[in-house]
Amino acid sequence: MDWLSYISQINWLAVLLAFIASMAIGFVWYLPAVLGTRWMEAIGKTEEDLKNGEGGAGIWLPMMVYAALTAVLLAVLITKLGLDTALAGGLFALVLAVVFRAGGHVIHNGFAGRPPAVTLIDSGHDVLAMTATGVIIGAMS
Repeated sequence: MDWLSYISQINWLAVLLAFIASMAIGFVWYLPAVLGTRWMEAIGKTEEDLKNGEGGAGIWLPMMVYAALTAVLLAVLITKLGLDTALAGGLFALVLAVVFRAGGHVIHNGFAGRPPAVTLIDSGHDVLAMTATGVIIGAMS
């Protein structure tokens, strides 16, 4: 597990900025005026349902933790692989996002019988957010 030794070598400012960018992308992506309305239709919810639903920190905290962990792991991998440009970091993150994140949505949503729009919207968000994370970390490595 020598890759874990690279955690001390990552640029924590890059991780923080990548995390913030990822959160901002998600905020904009799921705005009703962008893809939020279409996403809500696809999952069978209304804006009122989401506002009145339980969750609060139970929804936001795990999502933020995993966004942060994604940025940290990408920083470790990008550092370990010596990907020290925005292009290299972004392309690496793009490949990982398409294979693991979008692939996971395709598999799980397919078996759950969710509409393809859910998979496309959520996968698109994940690919964009992870690619941006990789671009920032690669540029600052």
